[in-house]
Amino acid sequence: MPVGGLVPRATDNAADLVVRNAKVHTGDTVRPQAEAIAIRDGVITVVGGDNDVASHVGPGTKVVDALGRRMVPGLNDAHLHVIRGGLNYVLELRWDGVPTLRQGLAMLREQAARTPKGQWVRVVGGWSAEQFAERRLPTAAELNAAAPDTPVFVLHLYQSAVLNRAALKAAGFTRDTPDPRGGQIVRGRDGEPTGMLLAAPSALILYSTLAKAPVLGGEDKKTSTRHFLRELNRFGLTSAIDAAGGFQNFPDNYSTVVELAKAGQLSLRIAYHLFPQTAGQEIDDLTRWIEMARPEDGDEWLRLNGAGENLTWAAADFENFAQPRPEHADYEAEFEKAVRLLMENGWGFRLHATYDETIRRDLAVFEKLAAEGLFPAGNRWLFDHAETVSADSLDRIAALGGAMSVQNRLSFQGEAFVRRYGPGAAADAPPIRAMLERGLTVGAGTDATRVSTYNPWVALHWLITGRTVGDLVVRPPHNRVDRRTALAMFTEAGAALTGEQGVKGVLRPGFLGDLAVLSEDYFTVPEPDIPHIESLLTVVGGRIVHATAEYEGLDEELPPVSPEWSPVAHFGGYQGTPDTGLSGTRQAELLGQAVAESEQHRQWRARRGLTPETASAFFDPCFSL
Repeated sequence: MPVGGLVPRATDNAADLVVRNAKVHTGDTVRPQAEAIAIRDGVITVVGGDNDVASHVGPGTKVVDALGRRMVPGLNDAHLHVIRGGLNYVLELRWDGVPTLRQGLAMLREQAARTPKGQWVRVVGGWSAEQFAERRLPTAAELNAAAPDTPVFVLHLYQSAVLNRAALKAAGFTRDTPDPRGGQIVRGRDGEPTGMLLAAPSALILYSTLAKAPVLGGEDKKTSTRHFLRELNRFGLTSAIDAAGGFQNFPDNYSTVVELAKAGQLSLRIAYHLFPQTAGQEIDDLTRWIEMARPEDGDEWLRLNGAGENLTWAAADFENFAQPRPEHADYEAEFEKAVRLLMENGWGFRLHATYDETIRRDLAVFEKLAAEGLFPAGNRWLFDHAETVSADSLDRIAALGGAMSVQNRLSFQGEAFVRRYGPGAAADAPPIRAMLERGLTVGAGTDATRVSTYNPWVALHWLITGRTVGDLVVRPPHNRVDRRTALAMFTEAGAALTGEQGVKGVLRPGFLGDLAVLSEDYFTVPEPDIPHIESLLTVVGGRIVHATAEYEGLDEELPPVSPEWSPVAHFGGYQGTPDTGLSGTRQAELLGQAVAESEQHRQWRARRGLTPETASAFFDPCFSL
């Protein structure tokens, strides 16, 4: 945007990019507020007022007027399955942010009509039945009606998947297919699969079924990944820590981001982890990788951060809160071998652990190695998730120099957690304030894309309010954080988890030029509208990687979405909705009043014989078959 009054005069110290006239939250305690930022060669050179950056404007400087908007450091998702998500992004129909099941089914029906033979329609994560006005899952009958001939796979959290008849056939499920270990194929009275798959409690049945769907080719994988990274930039994300995960093999599934990094086409900084994929082969995998690479290999765009989030499959617990906590057989001997191998070779790790029972057993192994002087041996390590971690375990983690990474999985599973464990346990799931009070580094993330949405503002809303996407208050005030703390968990803490706290996470001279100019002021917008925030201008290393509204066209051009029938080509990704303009609490109060008045009016009519005594059942012809 041309800016009057700024005359280019800089020569040797000219910035590549200047963003001025902003309300800058720097995250830097030395200078917490500013108006303008100057960036040269990917690094911040000036943080100050408009006058301070004026002398750094040269003939080639791009000057952008923030128009008084809020600027924050670029967000860093500390637990995101970004590599796997990128490889599949353009194939997935996203229900993230969709307010009604009716709308979701309409999208599905439309997508099925354009999906070519042999391909699937897949809805994979980012939504919960609790977000819908109907408060329920789609039925197999509804999927059959929407797509009689096209395979449809709809994943719901870590709990279940719904398939239509065509998908059951494509996946090879018949009445003779046995239930896999830890999973259930729901069957009707005739013994035939109904279309419902249950994690009982393992989600392997869900993910292994999804893995039967067609995948993209090489160039399409690159295009898909670039569009996914741009979608993350849309929300102000400039960095992410990839937590690897099931069905993400190294080095095969990492080749796409490696090639994009070599070509300078990444728009998000990625620190990645390596996750052994085959039970019984974990030590061999780790040994081979240790010979191939070392943590921090790479650069600020793509770097190895260590092992995890599983080291051995036997030590992994499941996060399906609709099922009881799984009981593990002894796993410590093999787990100890893995940890010892990593410590002896300078590898840090992250560890998936949902329940305190698992965390206590893991800590006992760490303490045994610490007694030998082998742990943590100067290596970074952390627990992920930790919904039920105890105060005693947190003390032990702090004593061993560990860190934490929490995700808003209970934004989507809070109701299931409350039903199983009660509101008391849910109030401290996870105990975020207790972690922070012990001085632990606590990074925040989403665990997208197969359960939570990748929109970080939904996670920030959860950190601040304790509310689920269904608007249930799960965490009370004593276990919430303020807006500055929540933002620091998504910026500074994430940088610390990758050892980059000296180069990113705050806006300070000498730090990487990563920032976001927001659509709304995060610090003043009403709490219910925090999830509606997006970035209007996202900058990574001085490159404008996302630009919209007044800044449309300033970002880099991407190749068209491929294939042409992709759901993303027609619907986009996250289905953003406008902010309410009315506080969520007040809106709920008004709705409640309207419902109460309607019921009072019905009762008044019933007493006078003008309507039946019993209210008629709700009927929606749109869902009749």
